[in-house]
Amino acid sequence: MASKFFVFGVALLDLLAFILAIVAEQRRSKATVEQDPNNGDSFCSYDADVATTYGIVALVFLLLSQAIIMVLSRCFCCGRPLPPGKHRAWSGICFIACWITFVIAEICLLAASVRNARHTKYFAPDQLSCETLRKGVFAAAAAFIFFTAILSELHYLLYSKAKNNFSGSSQGHSIGMTSF
Repeated sequence: MASKFFVFGVALLDLLAFILAIVAEQRRSKATVEQDPNNGDSFCSYDADVATTYGIVALVFLLLSQAIIMVLSRCFCCGRPLPPGKHRAWSGICFIACWITFVIAEICLLAASVRNARHTKYFAPDQLSCETLRKGVFAAAAAFIFFTAILSELHYLLYSKAKNNFSGSSQGHSIGMTSF
């Protein structure tokens, strides 16, 4: 059966990544137009840039949890093959789905973090658009983190169940051949 220590550790990393993505959504940068008291020019003023840090840390936690699951399950393709059956089939489906949701979550986190940092750190003074990160990008990443967590845990549990159901011998499932 699956190691409870690793299942708990991966679930904890996924939970932390989910929470950090939600917090990053709440703390994304906001802009206000202000006037320079010296010359009267208008400029954009952005508040703190903590959402970028939260997004990158969530990205790292999700990457770490996915790496642990893939090492534990030998990336589903290395090592001894699993016996045919429903556990192997569902593990394969969860494997593919968790990689799809993982890639989408990582892209959302990375794009949102870069876009959020671009406006607060690399702002050109001649721009007066005061663009900010669109609402919901970190939240979309959090949703895909949630789906990735569920699918990767299911993949590992089904993989472990299929691996432990492997008898290793072919006796009893062969056709008996006798002479006439």
